Amino acid sequence: MLGIDTGSVATSLRRVVATAQNGLEVIRLGGLETDAVPSPFSVVARDRMYRLRRYFPESEQTGPPVVLVPPMMMSADVYDVTRDQGGVGILHEAGMDPWVVDFGSPATEEGGWNRTLADHIVAISEIIDIVAERTGRDVHLGGYSQGGMFCYQAAAYRSSRDIASIITFGSPVDTLAALPLGIPANVATKGAEFLAEHVFTRLAVTDWMARTGFQLLDPAKTVKSRIDFLLQLHDRDALLPRESQRRFLAMDGWVAWSGPAVAELLTQFVVHNRMMTGGFSIRGKVVSLAELTMPILAFVGEVDDIGQPLAVRGIRKAAPRAKVYEAGLRAGHFGLVVGSTAATQTWPSTAGWIRWREGLGPRPVEVHAMGYDEHPASESGVSVGNRLVHTAATIAEVGLGLGRGIASAAAGAVKGSREISSEAARTLPRLARLGQLQPHSQVSLGRLLGEQARRASAGECFVFDDRVYSYAAVDQRIDNVVRGLIVNGVRPAMHVGVLMETRPSALAAVAALSRIGAVAVMLQPTSDLSASLRLGRVELLIVDPDNLAGSVDHGLDVLVLGGGESRSLDIEDSDLVVDLEQVDPSTVELPGWYVPNPGRARELAFVLFSGNDDTLDAKFITNYRWALSAFGTASSAGLSRGDTVYCLAPLHHSAGLLVAVGGALAGGSRIALSRGVEPERFADEIQRYGVTVVSYTWTMMRDILTSESLPHRGQHAIRLLIGSGMPTNLWRHTLERLAPARVLEFYASTEGDVVLANVAGTKIGAKGRPLPGSARVELAAYDAVSGRYLVDEQGFVRHCETGEPGLLLGRPGLDDSSGAFMRGVFSAGDVWTPTNLLFRRDEGGDYWLLGHKRSVITTARGPVYPQPIADAIGEAEPVDLAVAYGIGEHGDQWSVCAVTVRAGQNLTASMVSDALLVLDPAERPDVVHVVANIPLSRAFRPLDDTLRAAGLPRPGVKTWYLASTSGEYKRMTKAVAAERFTAHQ
Repeated sequence: MLGIDTGSVATSLRRVVATAQNGLEVIRLGGLETDAVPSPFSVVARDRMYRLRRYFPESEQTGPPVVLVPPMMMSADVYDVTRDQGGVGILHEAGMDPWVVDFGSPATEEGGWNRTLADHIVAISEIIDIVAERTGRDVHLGGYSQGGMFCYQAAAYRSSRDIASIITFGSPVDTLAALPLGIPANVATKGAEFLAEHVFTRLAVTDWMARTGFQLLDPAKTVKSRIDFLLQLHDRDALLPRESQRRFLAMDGWVAWSGPAVAELLTQFVVHNRMMTGGFSIRGKVVSLAELTMPILAFVGEVDDIGQPLAVRGIRKAAPRAKVYEAGLRAGHFGLVVGSTAATQTWPSTAGWIRWREGLGPRPVEVHAMGYDEHPASESGVSVGNRLVHTAATIAEVGLGLGRGIASAAAGAVKGSREISSEAARTLPRLARLGQLQPHSQVSLGRLLGEQARRASAGECFVFDDRVYSYAAVDQRIDNVVRGLIVNGVRPAMHVGVLMETRPSALAAVAALSRIGAVAVMLQPTSDLSASLRLGRVELLIVDPDNLAGSVDHGLDVLVLGGGESRSLDIEDSDLVVDLEQVDPSTVELPGWYVPNPGRARELAFVLFSGNDDTLDAKFITNYRWALSAFGTASSAGLSRGDTVYCLAPLHHSAGLLVAVGGALAGGSRIALSRGVEPERFADEIQRYGVTVVSYTWTMMRDILTSESLPHRGQHAIRLLIGSGMPTNLWRHTLERLAPARVLEFYASTEGDVVLANVAGTKIGAKGRPLPGSARVELAAYDAVSGRYLVDEQGFVRHCETGEPGLLLGRPGLDDSSGAFMRGVFSAGDVWTPTNLLFRRDEGGDYWLLGHKRSVITTARGPVYPQPIADAIGEAEPVDLAVAYGIGEHGDQWSVCAVTVRAGQNLTASMVSDALLVLDPAERPDVVHVVANIPLSRAFRPLDDTLRAAGLPRPGVKTWYLASTSGEYKRMTKAVAAERFTAHQ
């Protein structure tokens, strides 16, 4: 008979009994009873959004105040899971004054399911005021995970006021840099956009959903912890130290999210990633992390796959004016704030940081300045080695094998390889829509804006003076203006002048006219308003208060719109003036003829003006021509809902109305309206608004780039500048100063369908190639001296060879407003529209502007083109602006180039010679001279009228003449001037 080890049997029986007893306790109570008690606190402030806890109220509170913010999905008890190892207890023992924000649960709070993200941020701002007032000290603001994101956002919302420092724990900033589970950024944004628009508008996230989602982000660790708990269920003493933490994660620590808050989080900080770009809105106010100025400490988990290191380190780039530090821990997401690592490292380091910032001790050795390196989209910041070791070891502990762990880790390490062509998905529908347009197709600015409002009524339409306006609000404002216009006699096809500064009311006026089907005549603030009114056939005026005084002298009824609540209208002849803001739209009955957005492609939509005074010229823009620019810009620039387009050009300019506003509406992008070109304002607004695309005209960026306040590389979100006429030297300077932004240069005939775009941007100075969907173009051989086309043996106009100057022609399409047709040009019966501009086409098919046919300099040796001269001389480093023009009689002119020089630099004859060597000898200017100033048009185009009127430049040390065909320029003396240029003196 075998012997039985009675001791072993007894031990087994005791284990079974203990397991059963402990298991029943877990089933009955949800966990094991512990003797742990929470740290004492009192609620010092209550609001519908929060309860503010102050911990250890019985003790004398003299230390620095620390306000801790939980994420939306977690209980405020995350900072006090166990008293001896919890954050509030450790901070209190270190001499700090801990406060905790308790948002409660939306499920139990009044109106909780309607909470927005902004409600949480504003609540934190109010709490900072309370704590700062009660303690008389600036507050150290700390947050875990999304709570840290709240801290950044609230600090920016209050412009860093009363905040001593920010401490975050695993809080992502660059949410698209490193996503959990290796999800590609483009997939995440599409998914987040869908969830925000179609799911969380109807559904909230319950506490069990939040708990399950968190556990699924690290399923191996979740399985391991549960198996460990079951295997040790017999050993109560082993389980009790971690029981509070286990129950917190498994049951007690989770709260629900309201649907609107989740939707706003996904839209602003995943789809648009506005923690990085700036421009997120809090109750209509535009905010950017670039406004943060206090020191920041970010705790980074080396194996944190939720707040991944690259995402957390995004704060270094997003807050360029703040001193940002980091402390790295070998911990996962939850381990940053709860558990043994947090107790021994996180919270003592936090206390050491606060003592250092308060001047009470040295900087903790584990705290160091944060670096930020640009990185491929496939990286996350969690090293492959760390992920392999962490994931494989965890999975191996629960018996799933090392091989599967390595496979899982490898899958995470190569995330981003599954890229889809989202660019094509955005571009093709826009081009297809252009191709489908027929003369009778309904398309207009008003219609496109209405479509965007129906698609995303809560989406952000535009930003102005730090305020954000939703599509719904803008659409309602437009409808109200429509009623005011109709009651004052505006009807379809009526020409209505718009004389307004760039402001929301101007955009509303233009859109309202489009919605009625009237023609908006975009008037420039000019002394010769009567000429514009005559050329634009204006029947009625809409003005803002700033332009009211000079508008009542022309015998037209004047409608005043916008200007703010504090405006006053002081006009003697009040019979002609109607204040549209006093019209109650609810009292206006719409007439039977009114059909919103009736405009068709072939119909006139706008009248724009070019030139000045005597050269003023009206340009008639059809709805199709506007749509061509709008969809063409959106396609070429790759505009999306994640972009904010900064409309630096005024609305009365084609770059403002057709490119910036049109492109933004077609791309679903947000529009940022600017009051004008002021370098300080530009530097401030591009960061605060999160500007990604800037529209410009000609030399508009010139003064901006010299501003010391302009952010440097990595400190702005600008990816593209779009416009026309930028000089090549300014183009290069822009690329250097605003790197890594690119320049997208357009040429678009104001009338007709010709659009060229330098999409690649590799050939600086080129106008590019015809935009898909725009008119077919050809270069016609042209004698610029005689002003005649060059024909072949059959009498047809000859096509230009590669590199040969020619006049650009476009095939007329839907836009037939100009009526300037040519028939039988290249073949019998063909129809073309001339642009009046001369180009060359290079071997790659790109077009290079030579100048307007009227600006060609007709010398005795043949035509000289002004644009290549300006481009070439601009390559000399000291040159700022340049214009080329002719002096003398037609056919016998001298070609002259005038330049201005950058402050502190000197232009020499050798520099001029070297720069102009790129031109053929016959195309070089006869004279180059430095002038103090080159006038600019209202569109920032360099003008030569005054210089031409002054005649040949006087001899001097800064006037040079072409001495030989070798390209050598020498100083012009009085003797040389008398000998060579007497005929034109």
